[in-house]
Amino acid sequence: MDLDDALSALRAKADPERAEGNAAYHKAPRVYLGAPNPAINDLTQQWRQALSLEARVALADALWRSDIHEARIAAAKLLTQARIKDDGAVWALIASWVPQFDAWAIADHVCSAGARRLVADPARLDEVEAWTRADHMWTRRAALVITLPWTKQNFPSEQDLAIRDRVLGWAAGYVSDPEWFIQKAVAWWIRDLSKHDEGRARAFLEAHCAQMKSFARREAGKFLQPPA
Repeated sequence: MDLDDALSALRAKADPERAEGNAAYHKAPRVYLGAPNPAINDLTQQWRQALSLEARVALADALWRSDIHEARIAAAKLLTQARIKDDGAVWALIASWVPQFDAWAIADHVCSAGARRLVADPARLDEVEAWTRADHMWTRRAALVITLPWTKQNFPSEQDLAIRDRVLGWAAGYVSDPEWFIQKAVAWWIRDLSKHDEGRARAFLEAHCAQMKSFARREAGKFLQPPA
């Protein structure tokens, strides 16, 4: 399996009408094939099973460099796996893509792959924290999206709770950011956290809601009941 084979398989799933809609929706200037996500899932599952980790990293790199929308999503899906031994090359490739983000769908698929590498090695959060200071809006956003696993544990460890508090500190630094996608990311993190850690979510909103956009406040508090 090489890049030409992979792109041929993706093009075989192309839908020109869907491609036109995707281009208008995502707005990023690149080629869109219109291949639906379920088809990309099926292809990348086959490729993951057939390829060594080294070959998967190489193919993912080549797919990303093609700058085709569906190929970049496939690149992320090739690396989306909970358990990977010796995953340093995988994390390095994922991290190298972050400064190139320019649309939410590709960014979110990459962050889904990256989140698994963070859970595998939380020491990488030191690198992610540097993203919060980036001029590039999509890099700042990625710091919250890639850490979403820490909103979801029902039985977090002391380390997990410390990470929650650390990321909440990053989110607090974002609340006055006027970018819609940053406000949405803050709201997403707090909304998901509220389903598992109501106390921390409520405390964050009590402290910071006045600085948030109204839509972000509503979204963040979607699952919080008014205080009795």
